[in-house]
Amino acid sequence: MNLNGLDIAVIVVFFAVIFGIAIYYSRKAGENTGEFFLSGRNLPWYLAGTAMVATTFAADTPLAVTELVARNGIAGNWLWWNMAIGGMLTVFFYARLWRRSGMMTDVEFVEMRYSGKAAAFLRGFRALYLGLFMNIIVLGWVHLAMEKIFLVTLPGMNAFLLVTIAAMIIAVYASASGLLGTARTDSFQFVFAMVGCIVLAVLVVRLPLVGGMSGLKEKLAPQVMSFVPKIGNSGVLDGVTGGVLSLSVGAFIAHIGLQWWSSWYPGADPGGGGYVAQRMMSAKDEKHSLFA
Repeated sequence: MNLNGLDIAVIVVFFAVIFGIAIYYSRKAGENTGEFFLSGRNLPWYLAGTAMVATTFAADTPLAVTELVARNGIAGNWLWWNMAIGGMLTVFFYARLWRRSGMMTDVEFVEMRYSGKAAAFLRGFRALYLGLFMNIIVLGWVHLAMEKIFLVTLPGMNAFLLVTIAAMIIAVYASASGLLGTARTDSFQFVFAMVGCIVLAVLVVRLPLVGGMSGLKEKLAPQVMSFVPKIGNSGVLDGVTGGVLSLSVGAFIAHIGLQWWSSWYPGADPGGGGYVAQRMMSAKDEKHSLFA
């Protein structure tokens, strides 16, 4: 793919806005740790909420979701939609409590809930385990996904070098503006990405090869459009271009009753945690934390 003048202009404007936001908020973020890590506890609900959603998106997200839908139809999304149960608990039971706690990071909760040397050790272990070990794994697969995207979209360039440059850009603006600026850049990037995805989807569906929505449906197996998985059958029902997610009764019960709270994934912690809790703790008040 060759970049034309419009492509380059969009890229330049994108980075100009990001660095503009970072520069604008850098002085305020540098005043104290509360401003840097918690945005001065002054985030409105719409910024905090959008930043939460935006942070769940990364280079690997569209690739993973596309594969799920291609292999298992729309119902394949239930493999991660089941985690929304924990999100609902966070909203209605824990959002106000995170803001009320007055903590700066979620690992601080360990020493608030427990006491003594054991609590201090657990807090340190959790900080190192999640902040170092788990983050390295997450960053590894995200950067690999980004490298694959560059290999397809810019085949004539060094994909690893492009990923390195992108990582350095993120490190610079995040370090300069803290959560104060990052929440704004997250929101901008989310809107930018969603508009781009919608425009791209419309253009692709209108291609003569696809033939619009009616043509798309004709080319797909009927079960691909099924919203809910089939319960009671194991395996995948093959179609023209994919199937439909099919779960045994036991697997369905495991997903609904066990999977969403027993497994850890960034941003999907039951009750909140990580960057989700960070943004709730940064909200203006408990009401804004709940709405976010």
